[in-house]
Amino acid sequence: MQAPLPVPGCLCYDARMRRENGKKSIFAWSLLPAVLSLAWPTMLEQLIQTAVQYVDTAMVGSLGTAATAAVGSTVTVNWLIGSTVSAFGVGFLAMISQAFGAKEERRARAAAAQSALAVLILGTVFTALTLSLSSLVPVWMQVEPSLRESASRYFFVLYLPMLPRTALILFGTVLRAAGDTKTPMRIGLRLNLINVAGNFLLIYEPRTVTLFGRGLRLWGAGWGVVGAAAGSALAFLYGGAAITLALWRHKRISPRGFSLRPDPTALRPCLRVAFPNMLQRFGTSLGYVAFAAMINALGETATAAHTIANTVESAFYIPGFGMMSAAATLTGNAIGAGDERRRRDTARLIYLCEIVMMLVSASLLFAFATAMVRLFSRDAAVILLGSTVLRMVALSEPFYGVSIVTEGMLQGAGRTKAAFAFNLCGMWGVRIVGTFICTRLLGYGLVAAWGCMIGHNMLLFALFVSYYARGRWLPSGKELLS
Repeated sequence: MQAPLPVPGCLCYDARMRRENGKKSIFAWSLLPAVLSLAWPTMLEQLIQTAVQYVDTAMVGSLGTAATAAVGSTVTVNWLIGSTVSAFGVGFLAMISQAFGAKEERRARAAAAQSALAVLILGTVFTALTLSLSSLVPVWMQVEPSLRESASRYFFVLYLPMLPRTALILFGTVLRAAGDTKTPMRIGLRLNLINVAGNFLLIYEPRTVTLFGRGLRLWGAGWGVVGAAAGSALAFLYGGAAITLALWRHKRISPRGFSLRPDPTALRPCLRVAFPNMLQRFGTSLGYVAFAAMINALGETATAAHTIANTVESAFYIPGFGMMSAAATLTGNAIGAGDERRRRDTARLIYLCEIVMMLVSASLLFAFATAMVRLFSRDAAVILLGSTVLRMVALSEPFYGVSIVTEGMLQGAGRTKAAFAFNLCGMWGVRIVGTFICTRLLGYGLVAAWGCMIGHNMLLFALFVSYYARGRWLPSGKELLS
């Protein structure tokens, strides 16, 4: 039986039970409830978010291939901005999870207060940047001239609520670091329902639908692609406000009573972890932008197939990112508590869960690739191309899942420099250079580009596993974040 958690996210490890379990199994099954209690809300949140992304893509797809391409052409820029903001959250995650592990609640709350300062600064800066550059982004992304105007309007409206979007990312990370994964999940559920409702009302023209044999007249704004952006923007407004309120009311991690002025003692260790992660995410996301730009240059069919395949694939990474969240929090807790045995046992169990779940998801993706693509397009060429690349990437998913979990453990330990080097090496040395050679010099298409992406994923697997096995990343007592 697992002892009660003294504070959210801090696992009370029963060493006697571990010794008893050790006689029968190499896995500490008594840790499984704590792992799953942190992982499942994140998985469910991402599942809901992915389902809504599917609905978004299908709604926009009903407007035609051109609309899908216009929306999809700026997706990687969205990743660039979102991942750069979330990189700052990794610094707060490492410090807060270690502080709870060491039972230093006041230090955790001081870090939460500094995250509020980060939201104000980053949200303001990125609002100014995205809105001022919205007309240039489609040009940089090599979007076809006929699609640039609609892509630009979509991007502008989507980033009007950048401040609440920043709060949603950073405050969600703070709550998860404190062991509360259910609050972000609940807010994410409501946010996505608002998004779907907004899309339903804002994308389409007024129309009549048949319900129980009777015609029902529905209102619609008829905004098309811009309506999809407006629906998302309204949802982000709600999400940012809701998660801010939840953090301020939280019993353990609320920053109430702490100053929002810069505090070097709390900020310095967070930034030391966050800065390499920010460079990593910025560099890799910029690589995604370059990768997408080369695919956009292949034409409308390749762009649509790439967008749909990315959307489909995202659902099958959910187990990996759910376990990554648990790995980061529990690794930070164990390191903060100075419990190396617990850290090793937790890591072993998380790896087992991750590999089993990713094998199942990869098998499903391979088997149902064509059916999944058909949900979003009726174009035979798009269906054939999209299903082909999905079956290719399904073979590499279990390996990529191991990389994701290992990176989460490094984040919990406050070690982000190695991940920075590995990801940039894989992105720019394999994916970008390989795609440039294949598409621009040799004249190959989307299949070759995704082959380079798979090569990138396999390199990450090799680098992360070898680095983790050497064990040099483990911090000593003097190196703990404080």
